[in-house]
Amino acid sequence: MKNSNVAPFVKWAGGKRQLLGQIKRRMPDTYNRYLEPFVGGGAVYFDLLPEQAVINDINRALINAYVRIKEAPWDFLENIRKYDREIAEGGKEYYYKAREFYNDKMMKDEYDMELAALFVFLNKHCFNGLYRVNAKGLFNVPYNNSVGESCTEDGIMAISRSLQNVAIENGDFEAVCSWAGEGDFVFIDSPYAPLNPSSFESYTKEGFDVESHKRLAEVFHRLTSKGVLCMLTNHNTEFINELYADYRREVVDVKRMINSDAKNRVGREIIITNY
Repeated sequence: MKNSNVAPFVKWAGGKRQLLGQIKRRMPDTYNRYLEPFVGGGAVYFDLLPEQAVINDINRALINAYVRIKEAPWDFLENIRKYDREIAEGGKEYYYKAREFYNDKMMKDEYDMELAALFVFLNKHCFNGLYRVNAKGLFNVPYNNSVGESCTEDGIMAISRSLQNVAIENGDFEAVCSWAGEGDFVFIDSPYAPLNPSSFESYTKEGFDVESHKRLAEVFHRLTSKGVLCMLTNHNTEFINELYADYRREVVDVKRMINSDAKNRVGREIIITNY
């Protein structure tokens, strides 16, 4: 393992920063490769910094940012500093102009360095650091009234160095999980199943519905039969417990800081392991 002092470059809904202690205590003592099919903000990966790793996410804009920071950190810093300078002068008006520009690039399929910088810039200056898109796939989170810098030079350079020997993929979780072999460790921070089963219809917009959860459970079973070490986290719901009834399940308390309603900022998650 490398030294672990790298902070994620974005805040991500469902991120596991606060659960790191619980996750690390339950990890296998040794493993070969580390695979994370739903990397999101990468809280677990950036804490562990395994020597051999494959990270993946279905979100193309997110993975574009990972790749650009890995391959050209100085160019990334130059781009994002331009936005930081301009929001210091333009504030709210500039934020919404930048958001519109970002969405225009998304509509044109322009997944370039400029989009990567805008992606991180908007994450740092949007309400609750929440990446959310509407039915048309456009980013629609309001401004959080901040004008501070979006990242530090040291932080971005450390992230870039940590990613040099990492395979970064942008695809379906099943494809990446198929790469895992006996003795590898797969950490599965799967999209949350809704606490209310009737909410699944709205969840389909995010691309992860009931059938997706069932397909993921089948992948978990296949990996287990191959001797792959697996850990999965999700809401502690009846649905998730039924899908993983054959495995070790431990419930932990969590704070949901990203929820706008303070009353809903406590909850319970389940950590599932096959070892």
